Amino acid sequence: MAYDSSQLISAEFPFEKQKIEILGSHIAYVDVGASEGSATIFLHGNPTSSYVWRNIIPHVCDNSRCIAPDLMGFGDSDKVAGLEYRIADHQRYLDAFLDAVLPTEKVTLVVHDWGSALGFDWARRHQDRVTGLSFFEFVLPAPSWDVFPPAVAENFIPFRDPKLGRELLINQNVFIEKILPLNVLRKLSEEEMKQYRRPFLQLESREPLWRFPNEIPIEGHPADVWEKVTKYIDWLSHTDIPKLFFWAEPAVVITKDTVENFVKKLHNTKIVHLGPGLHYFQEDYPHTIGREIAQWLPEQK
Repeated sequence: MAYDSSQLISAEFPFEKQKIEILGSHIAYVDVGASEGSATIFLHGNPTSSYVWRNIIPHVCDNSRCIAPDLMGFGDSDKVAGLEYRIADHQRYLDAFLDAVLPTEKVTLVVHDWGSALGFDWARRHQDRVTGLSFFEFVLPAPSWDVFPPAVAENFIPFRDPKLGRELLINQNVFIEKILPLNVLRKLSEEEMKQYRRPFLQLESREPLWRFPNEIPIEGHPADVWEKVTKYIDWLSHTDIPKLFFWAEPAVVITKDTVENFVKKLHNTKIVHLGPGLHYFQEDYPHTIGREIAQWLPEQK
């Protein structure tokens, strides 16, 4: 089975989003589920939004409050004039959002892609409040492009060229039109593609899509991102906080070699192998992921 073909993967977004003012702008977010106990925070990456969790949250919300924000510039959160959308900008907004929505509560983090960099950094600084970490295809410091599969390097190196990168990501909208569907096993429906396109219909709205590929920490650059990621990788290597890790093969970022040499050495980690997969596991295995999280969560309470 290449994906959760035995159960419908729905294109429908079954939740009403709320909005909250954070640092003078508005973050849109899902807030559903049980009102007692620790909360589960779902953090997406590029170019997705809380929409990517639509088939996963229903499995989890019976026994946990589920909160899934749209990062600034993504989904239904505001586009902020003049914001560079660097990882440091997203971290400021996410920190303030969590302070406002969950000022003292214990939390479990479910993170993917750039949501992992944000979530792991927050967890490292608030480890007394973290009851669990679930993660897949997370951001690592890369000593060179050689650690990536050749097709990934071939696609992403041009994104970091100052002129060509903007042509591809801003004018041609390549991350939405090519990178996203290319990294899902099944064919995304027209409704799903419509939902992913919707926040980025205007050229000026695509700045966040350009920025994230230029934030990938490679060969020590950007220096501040490299430092952030190196710190949380070191912290992950030592923390006993319960972990639930999903992986698939061949994957894009977390290949079998990384699983063998890093993930399997982490403390207190349950590993779930999904099967074949690329990067956006939420679109291929949402029900498996949701059920596994729901079964694992009570152990962390």
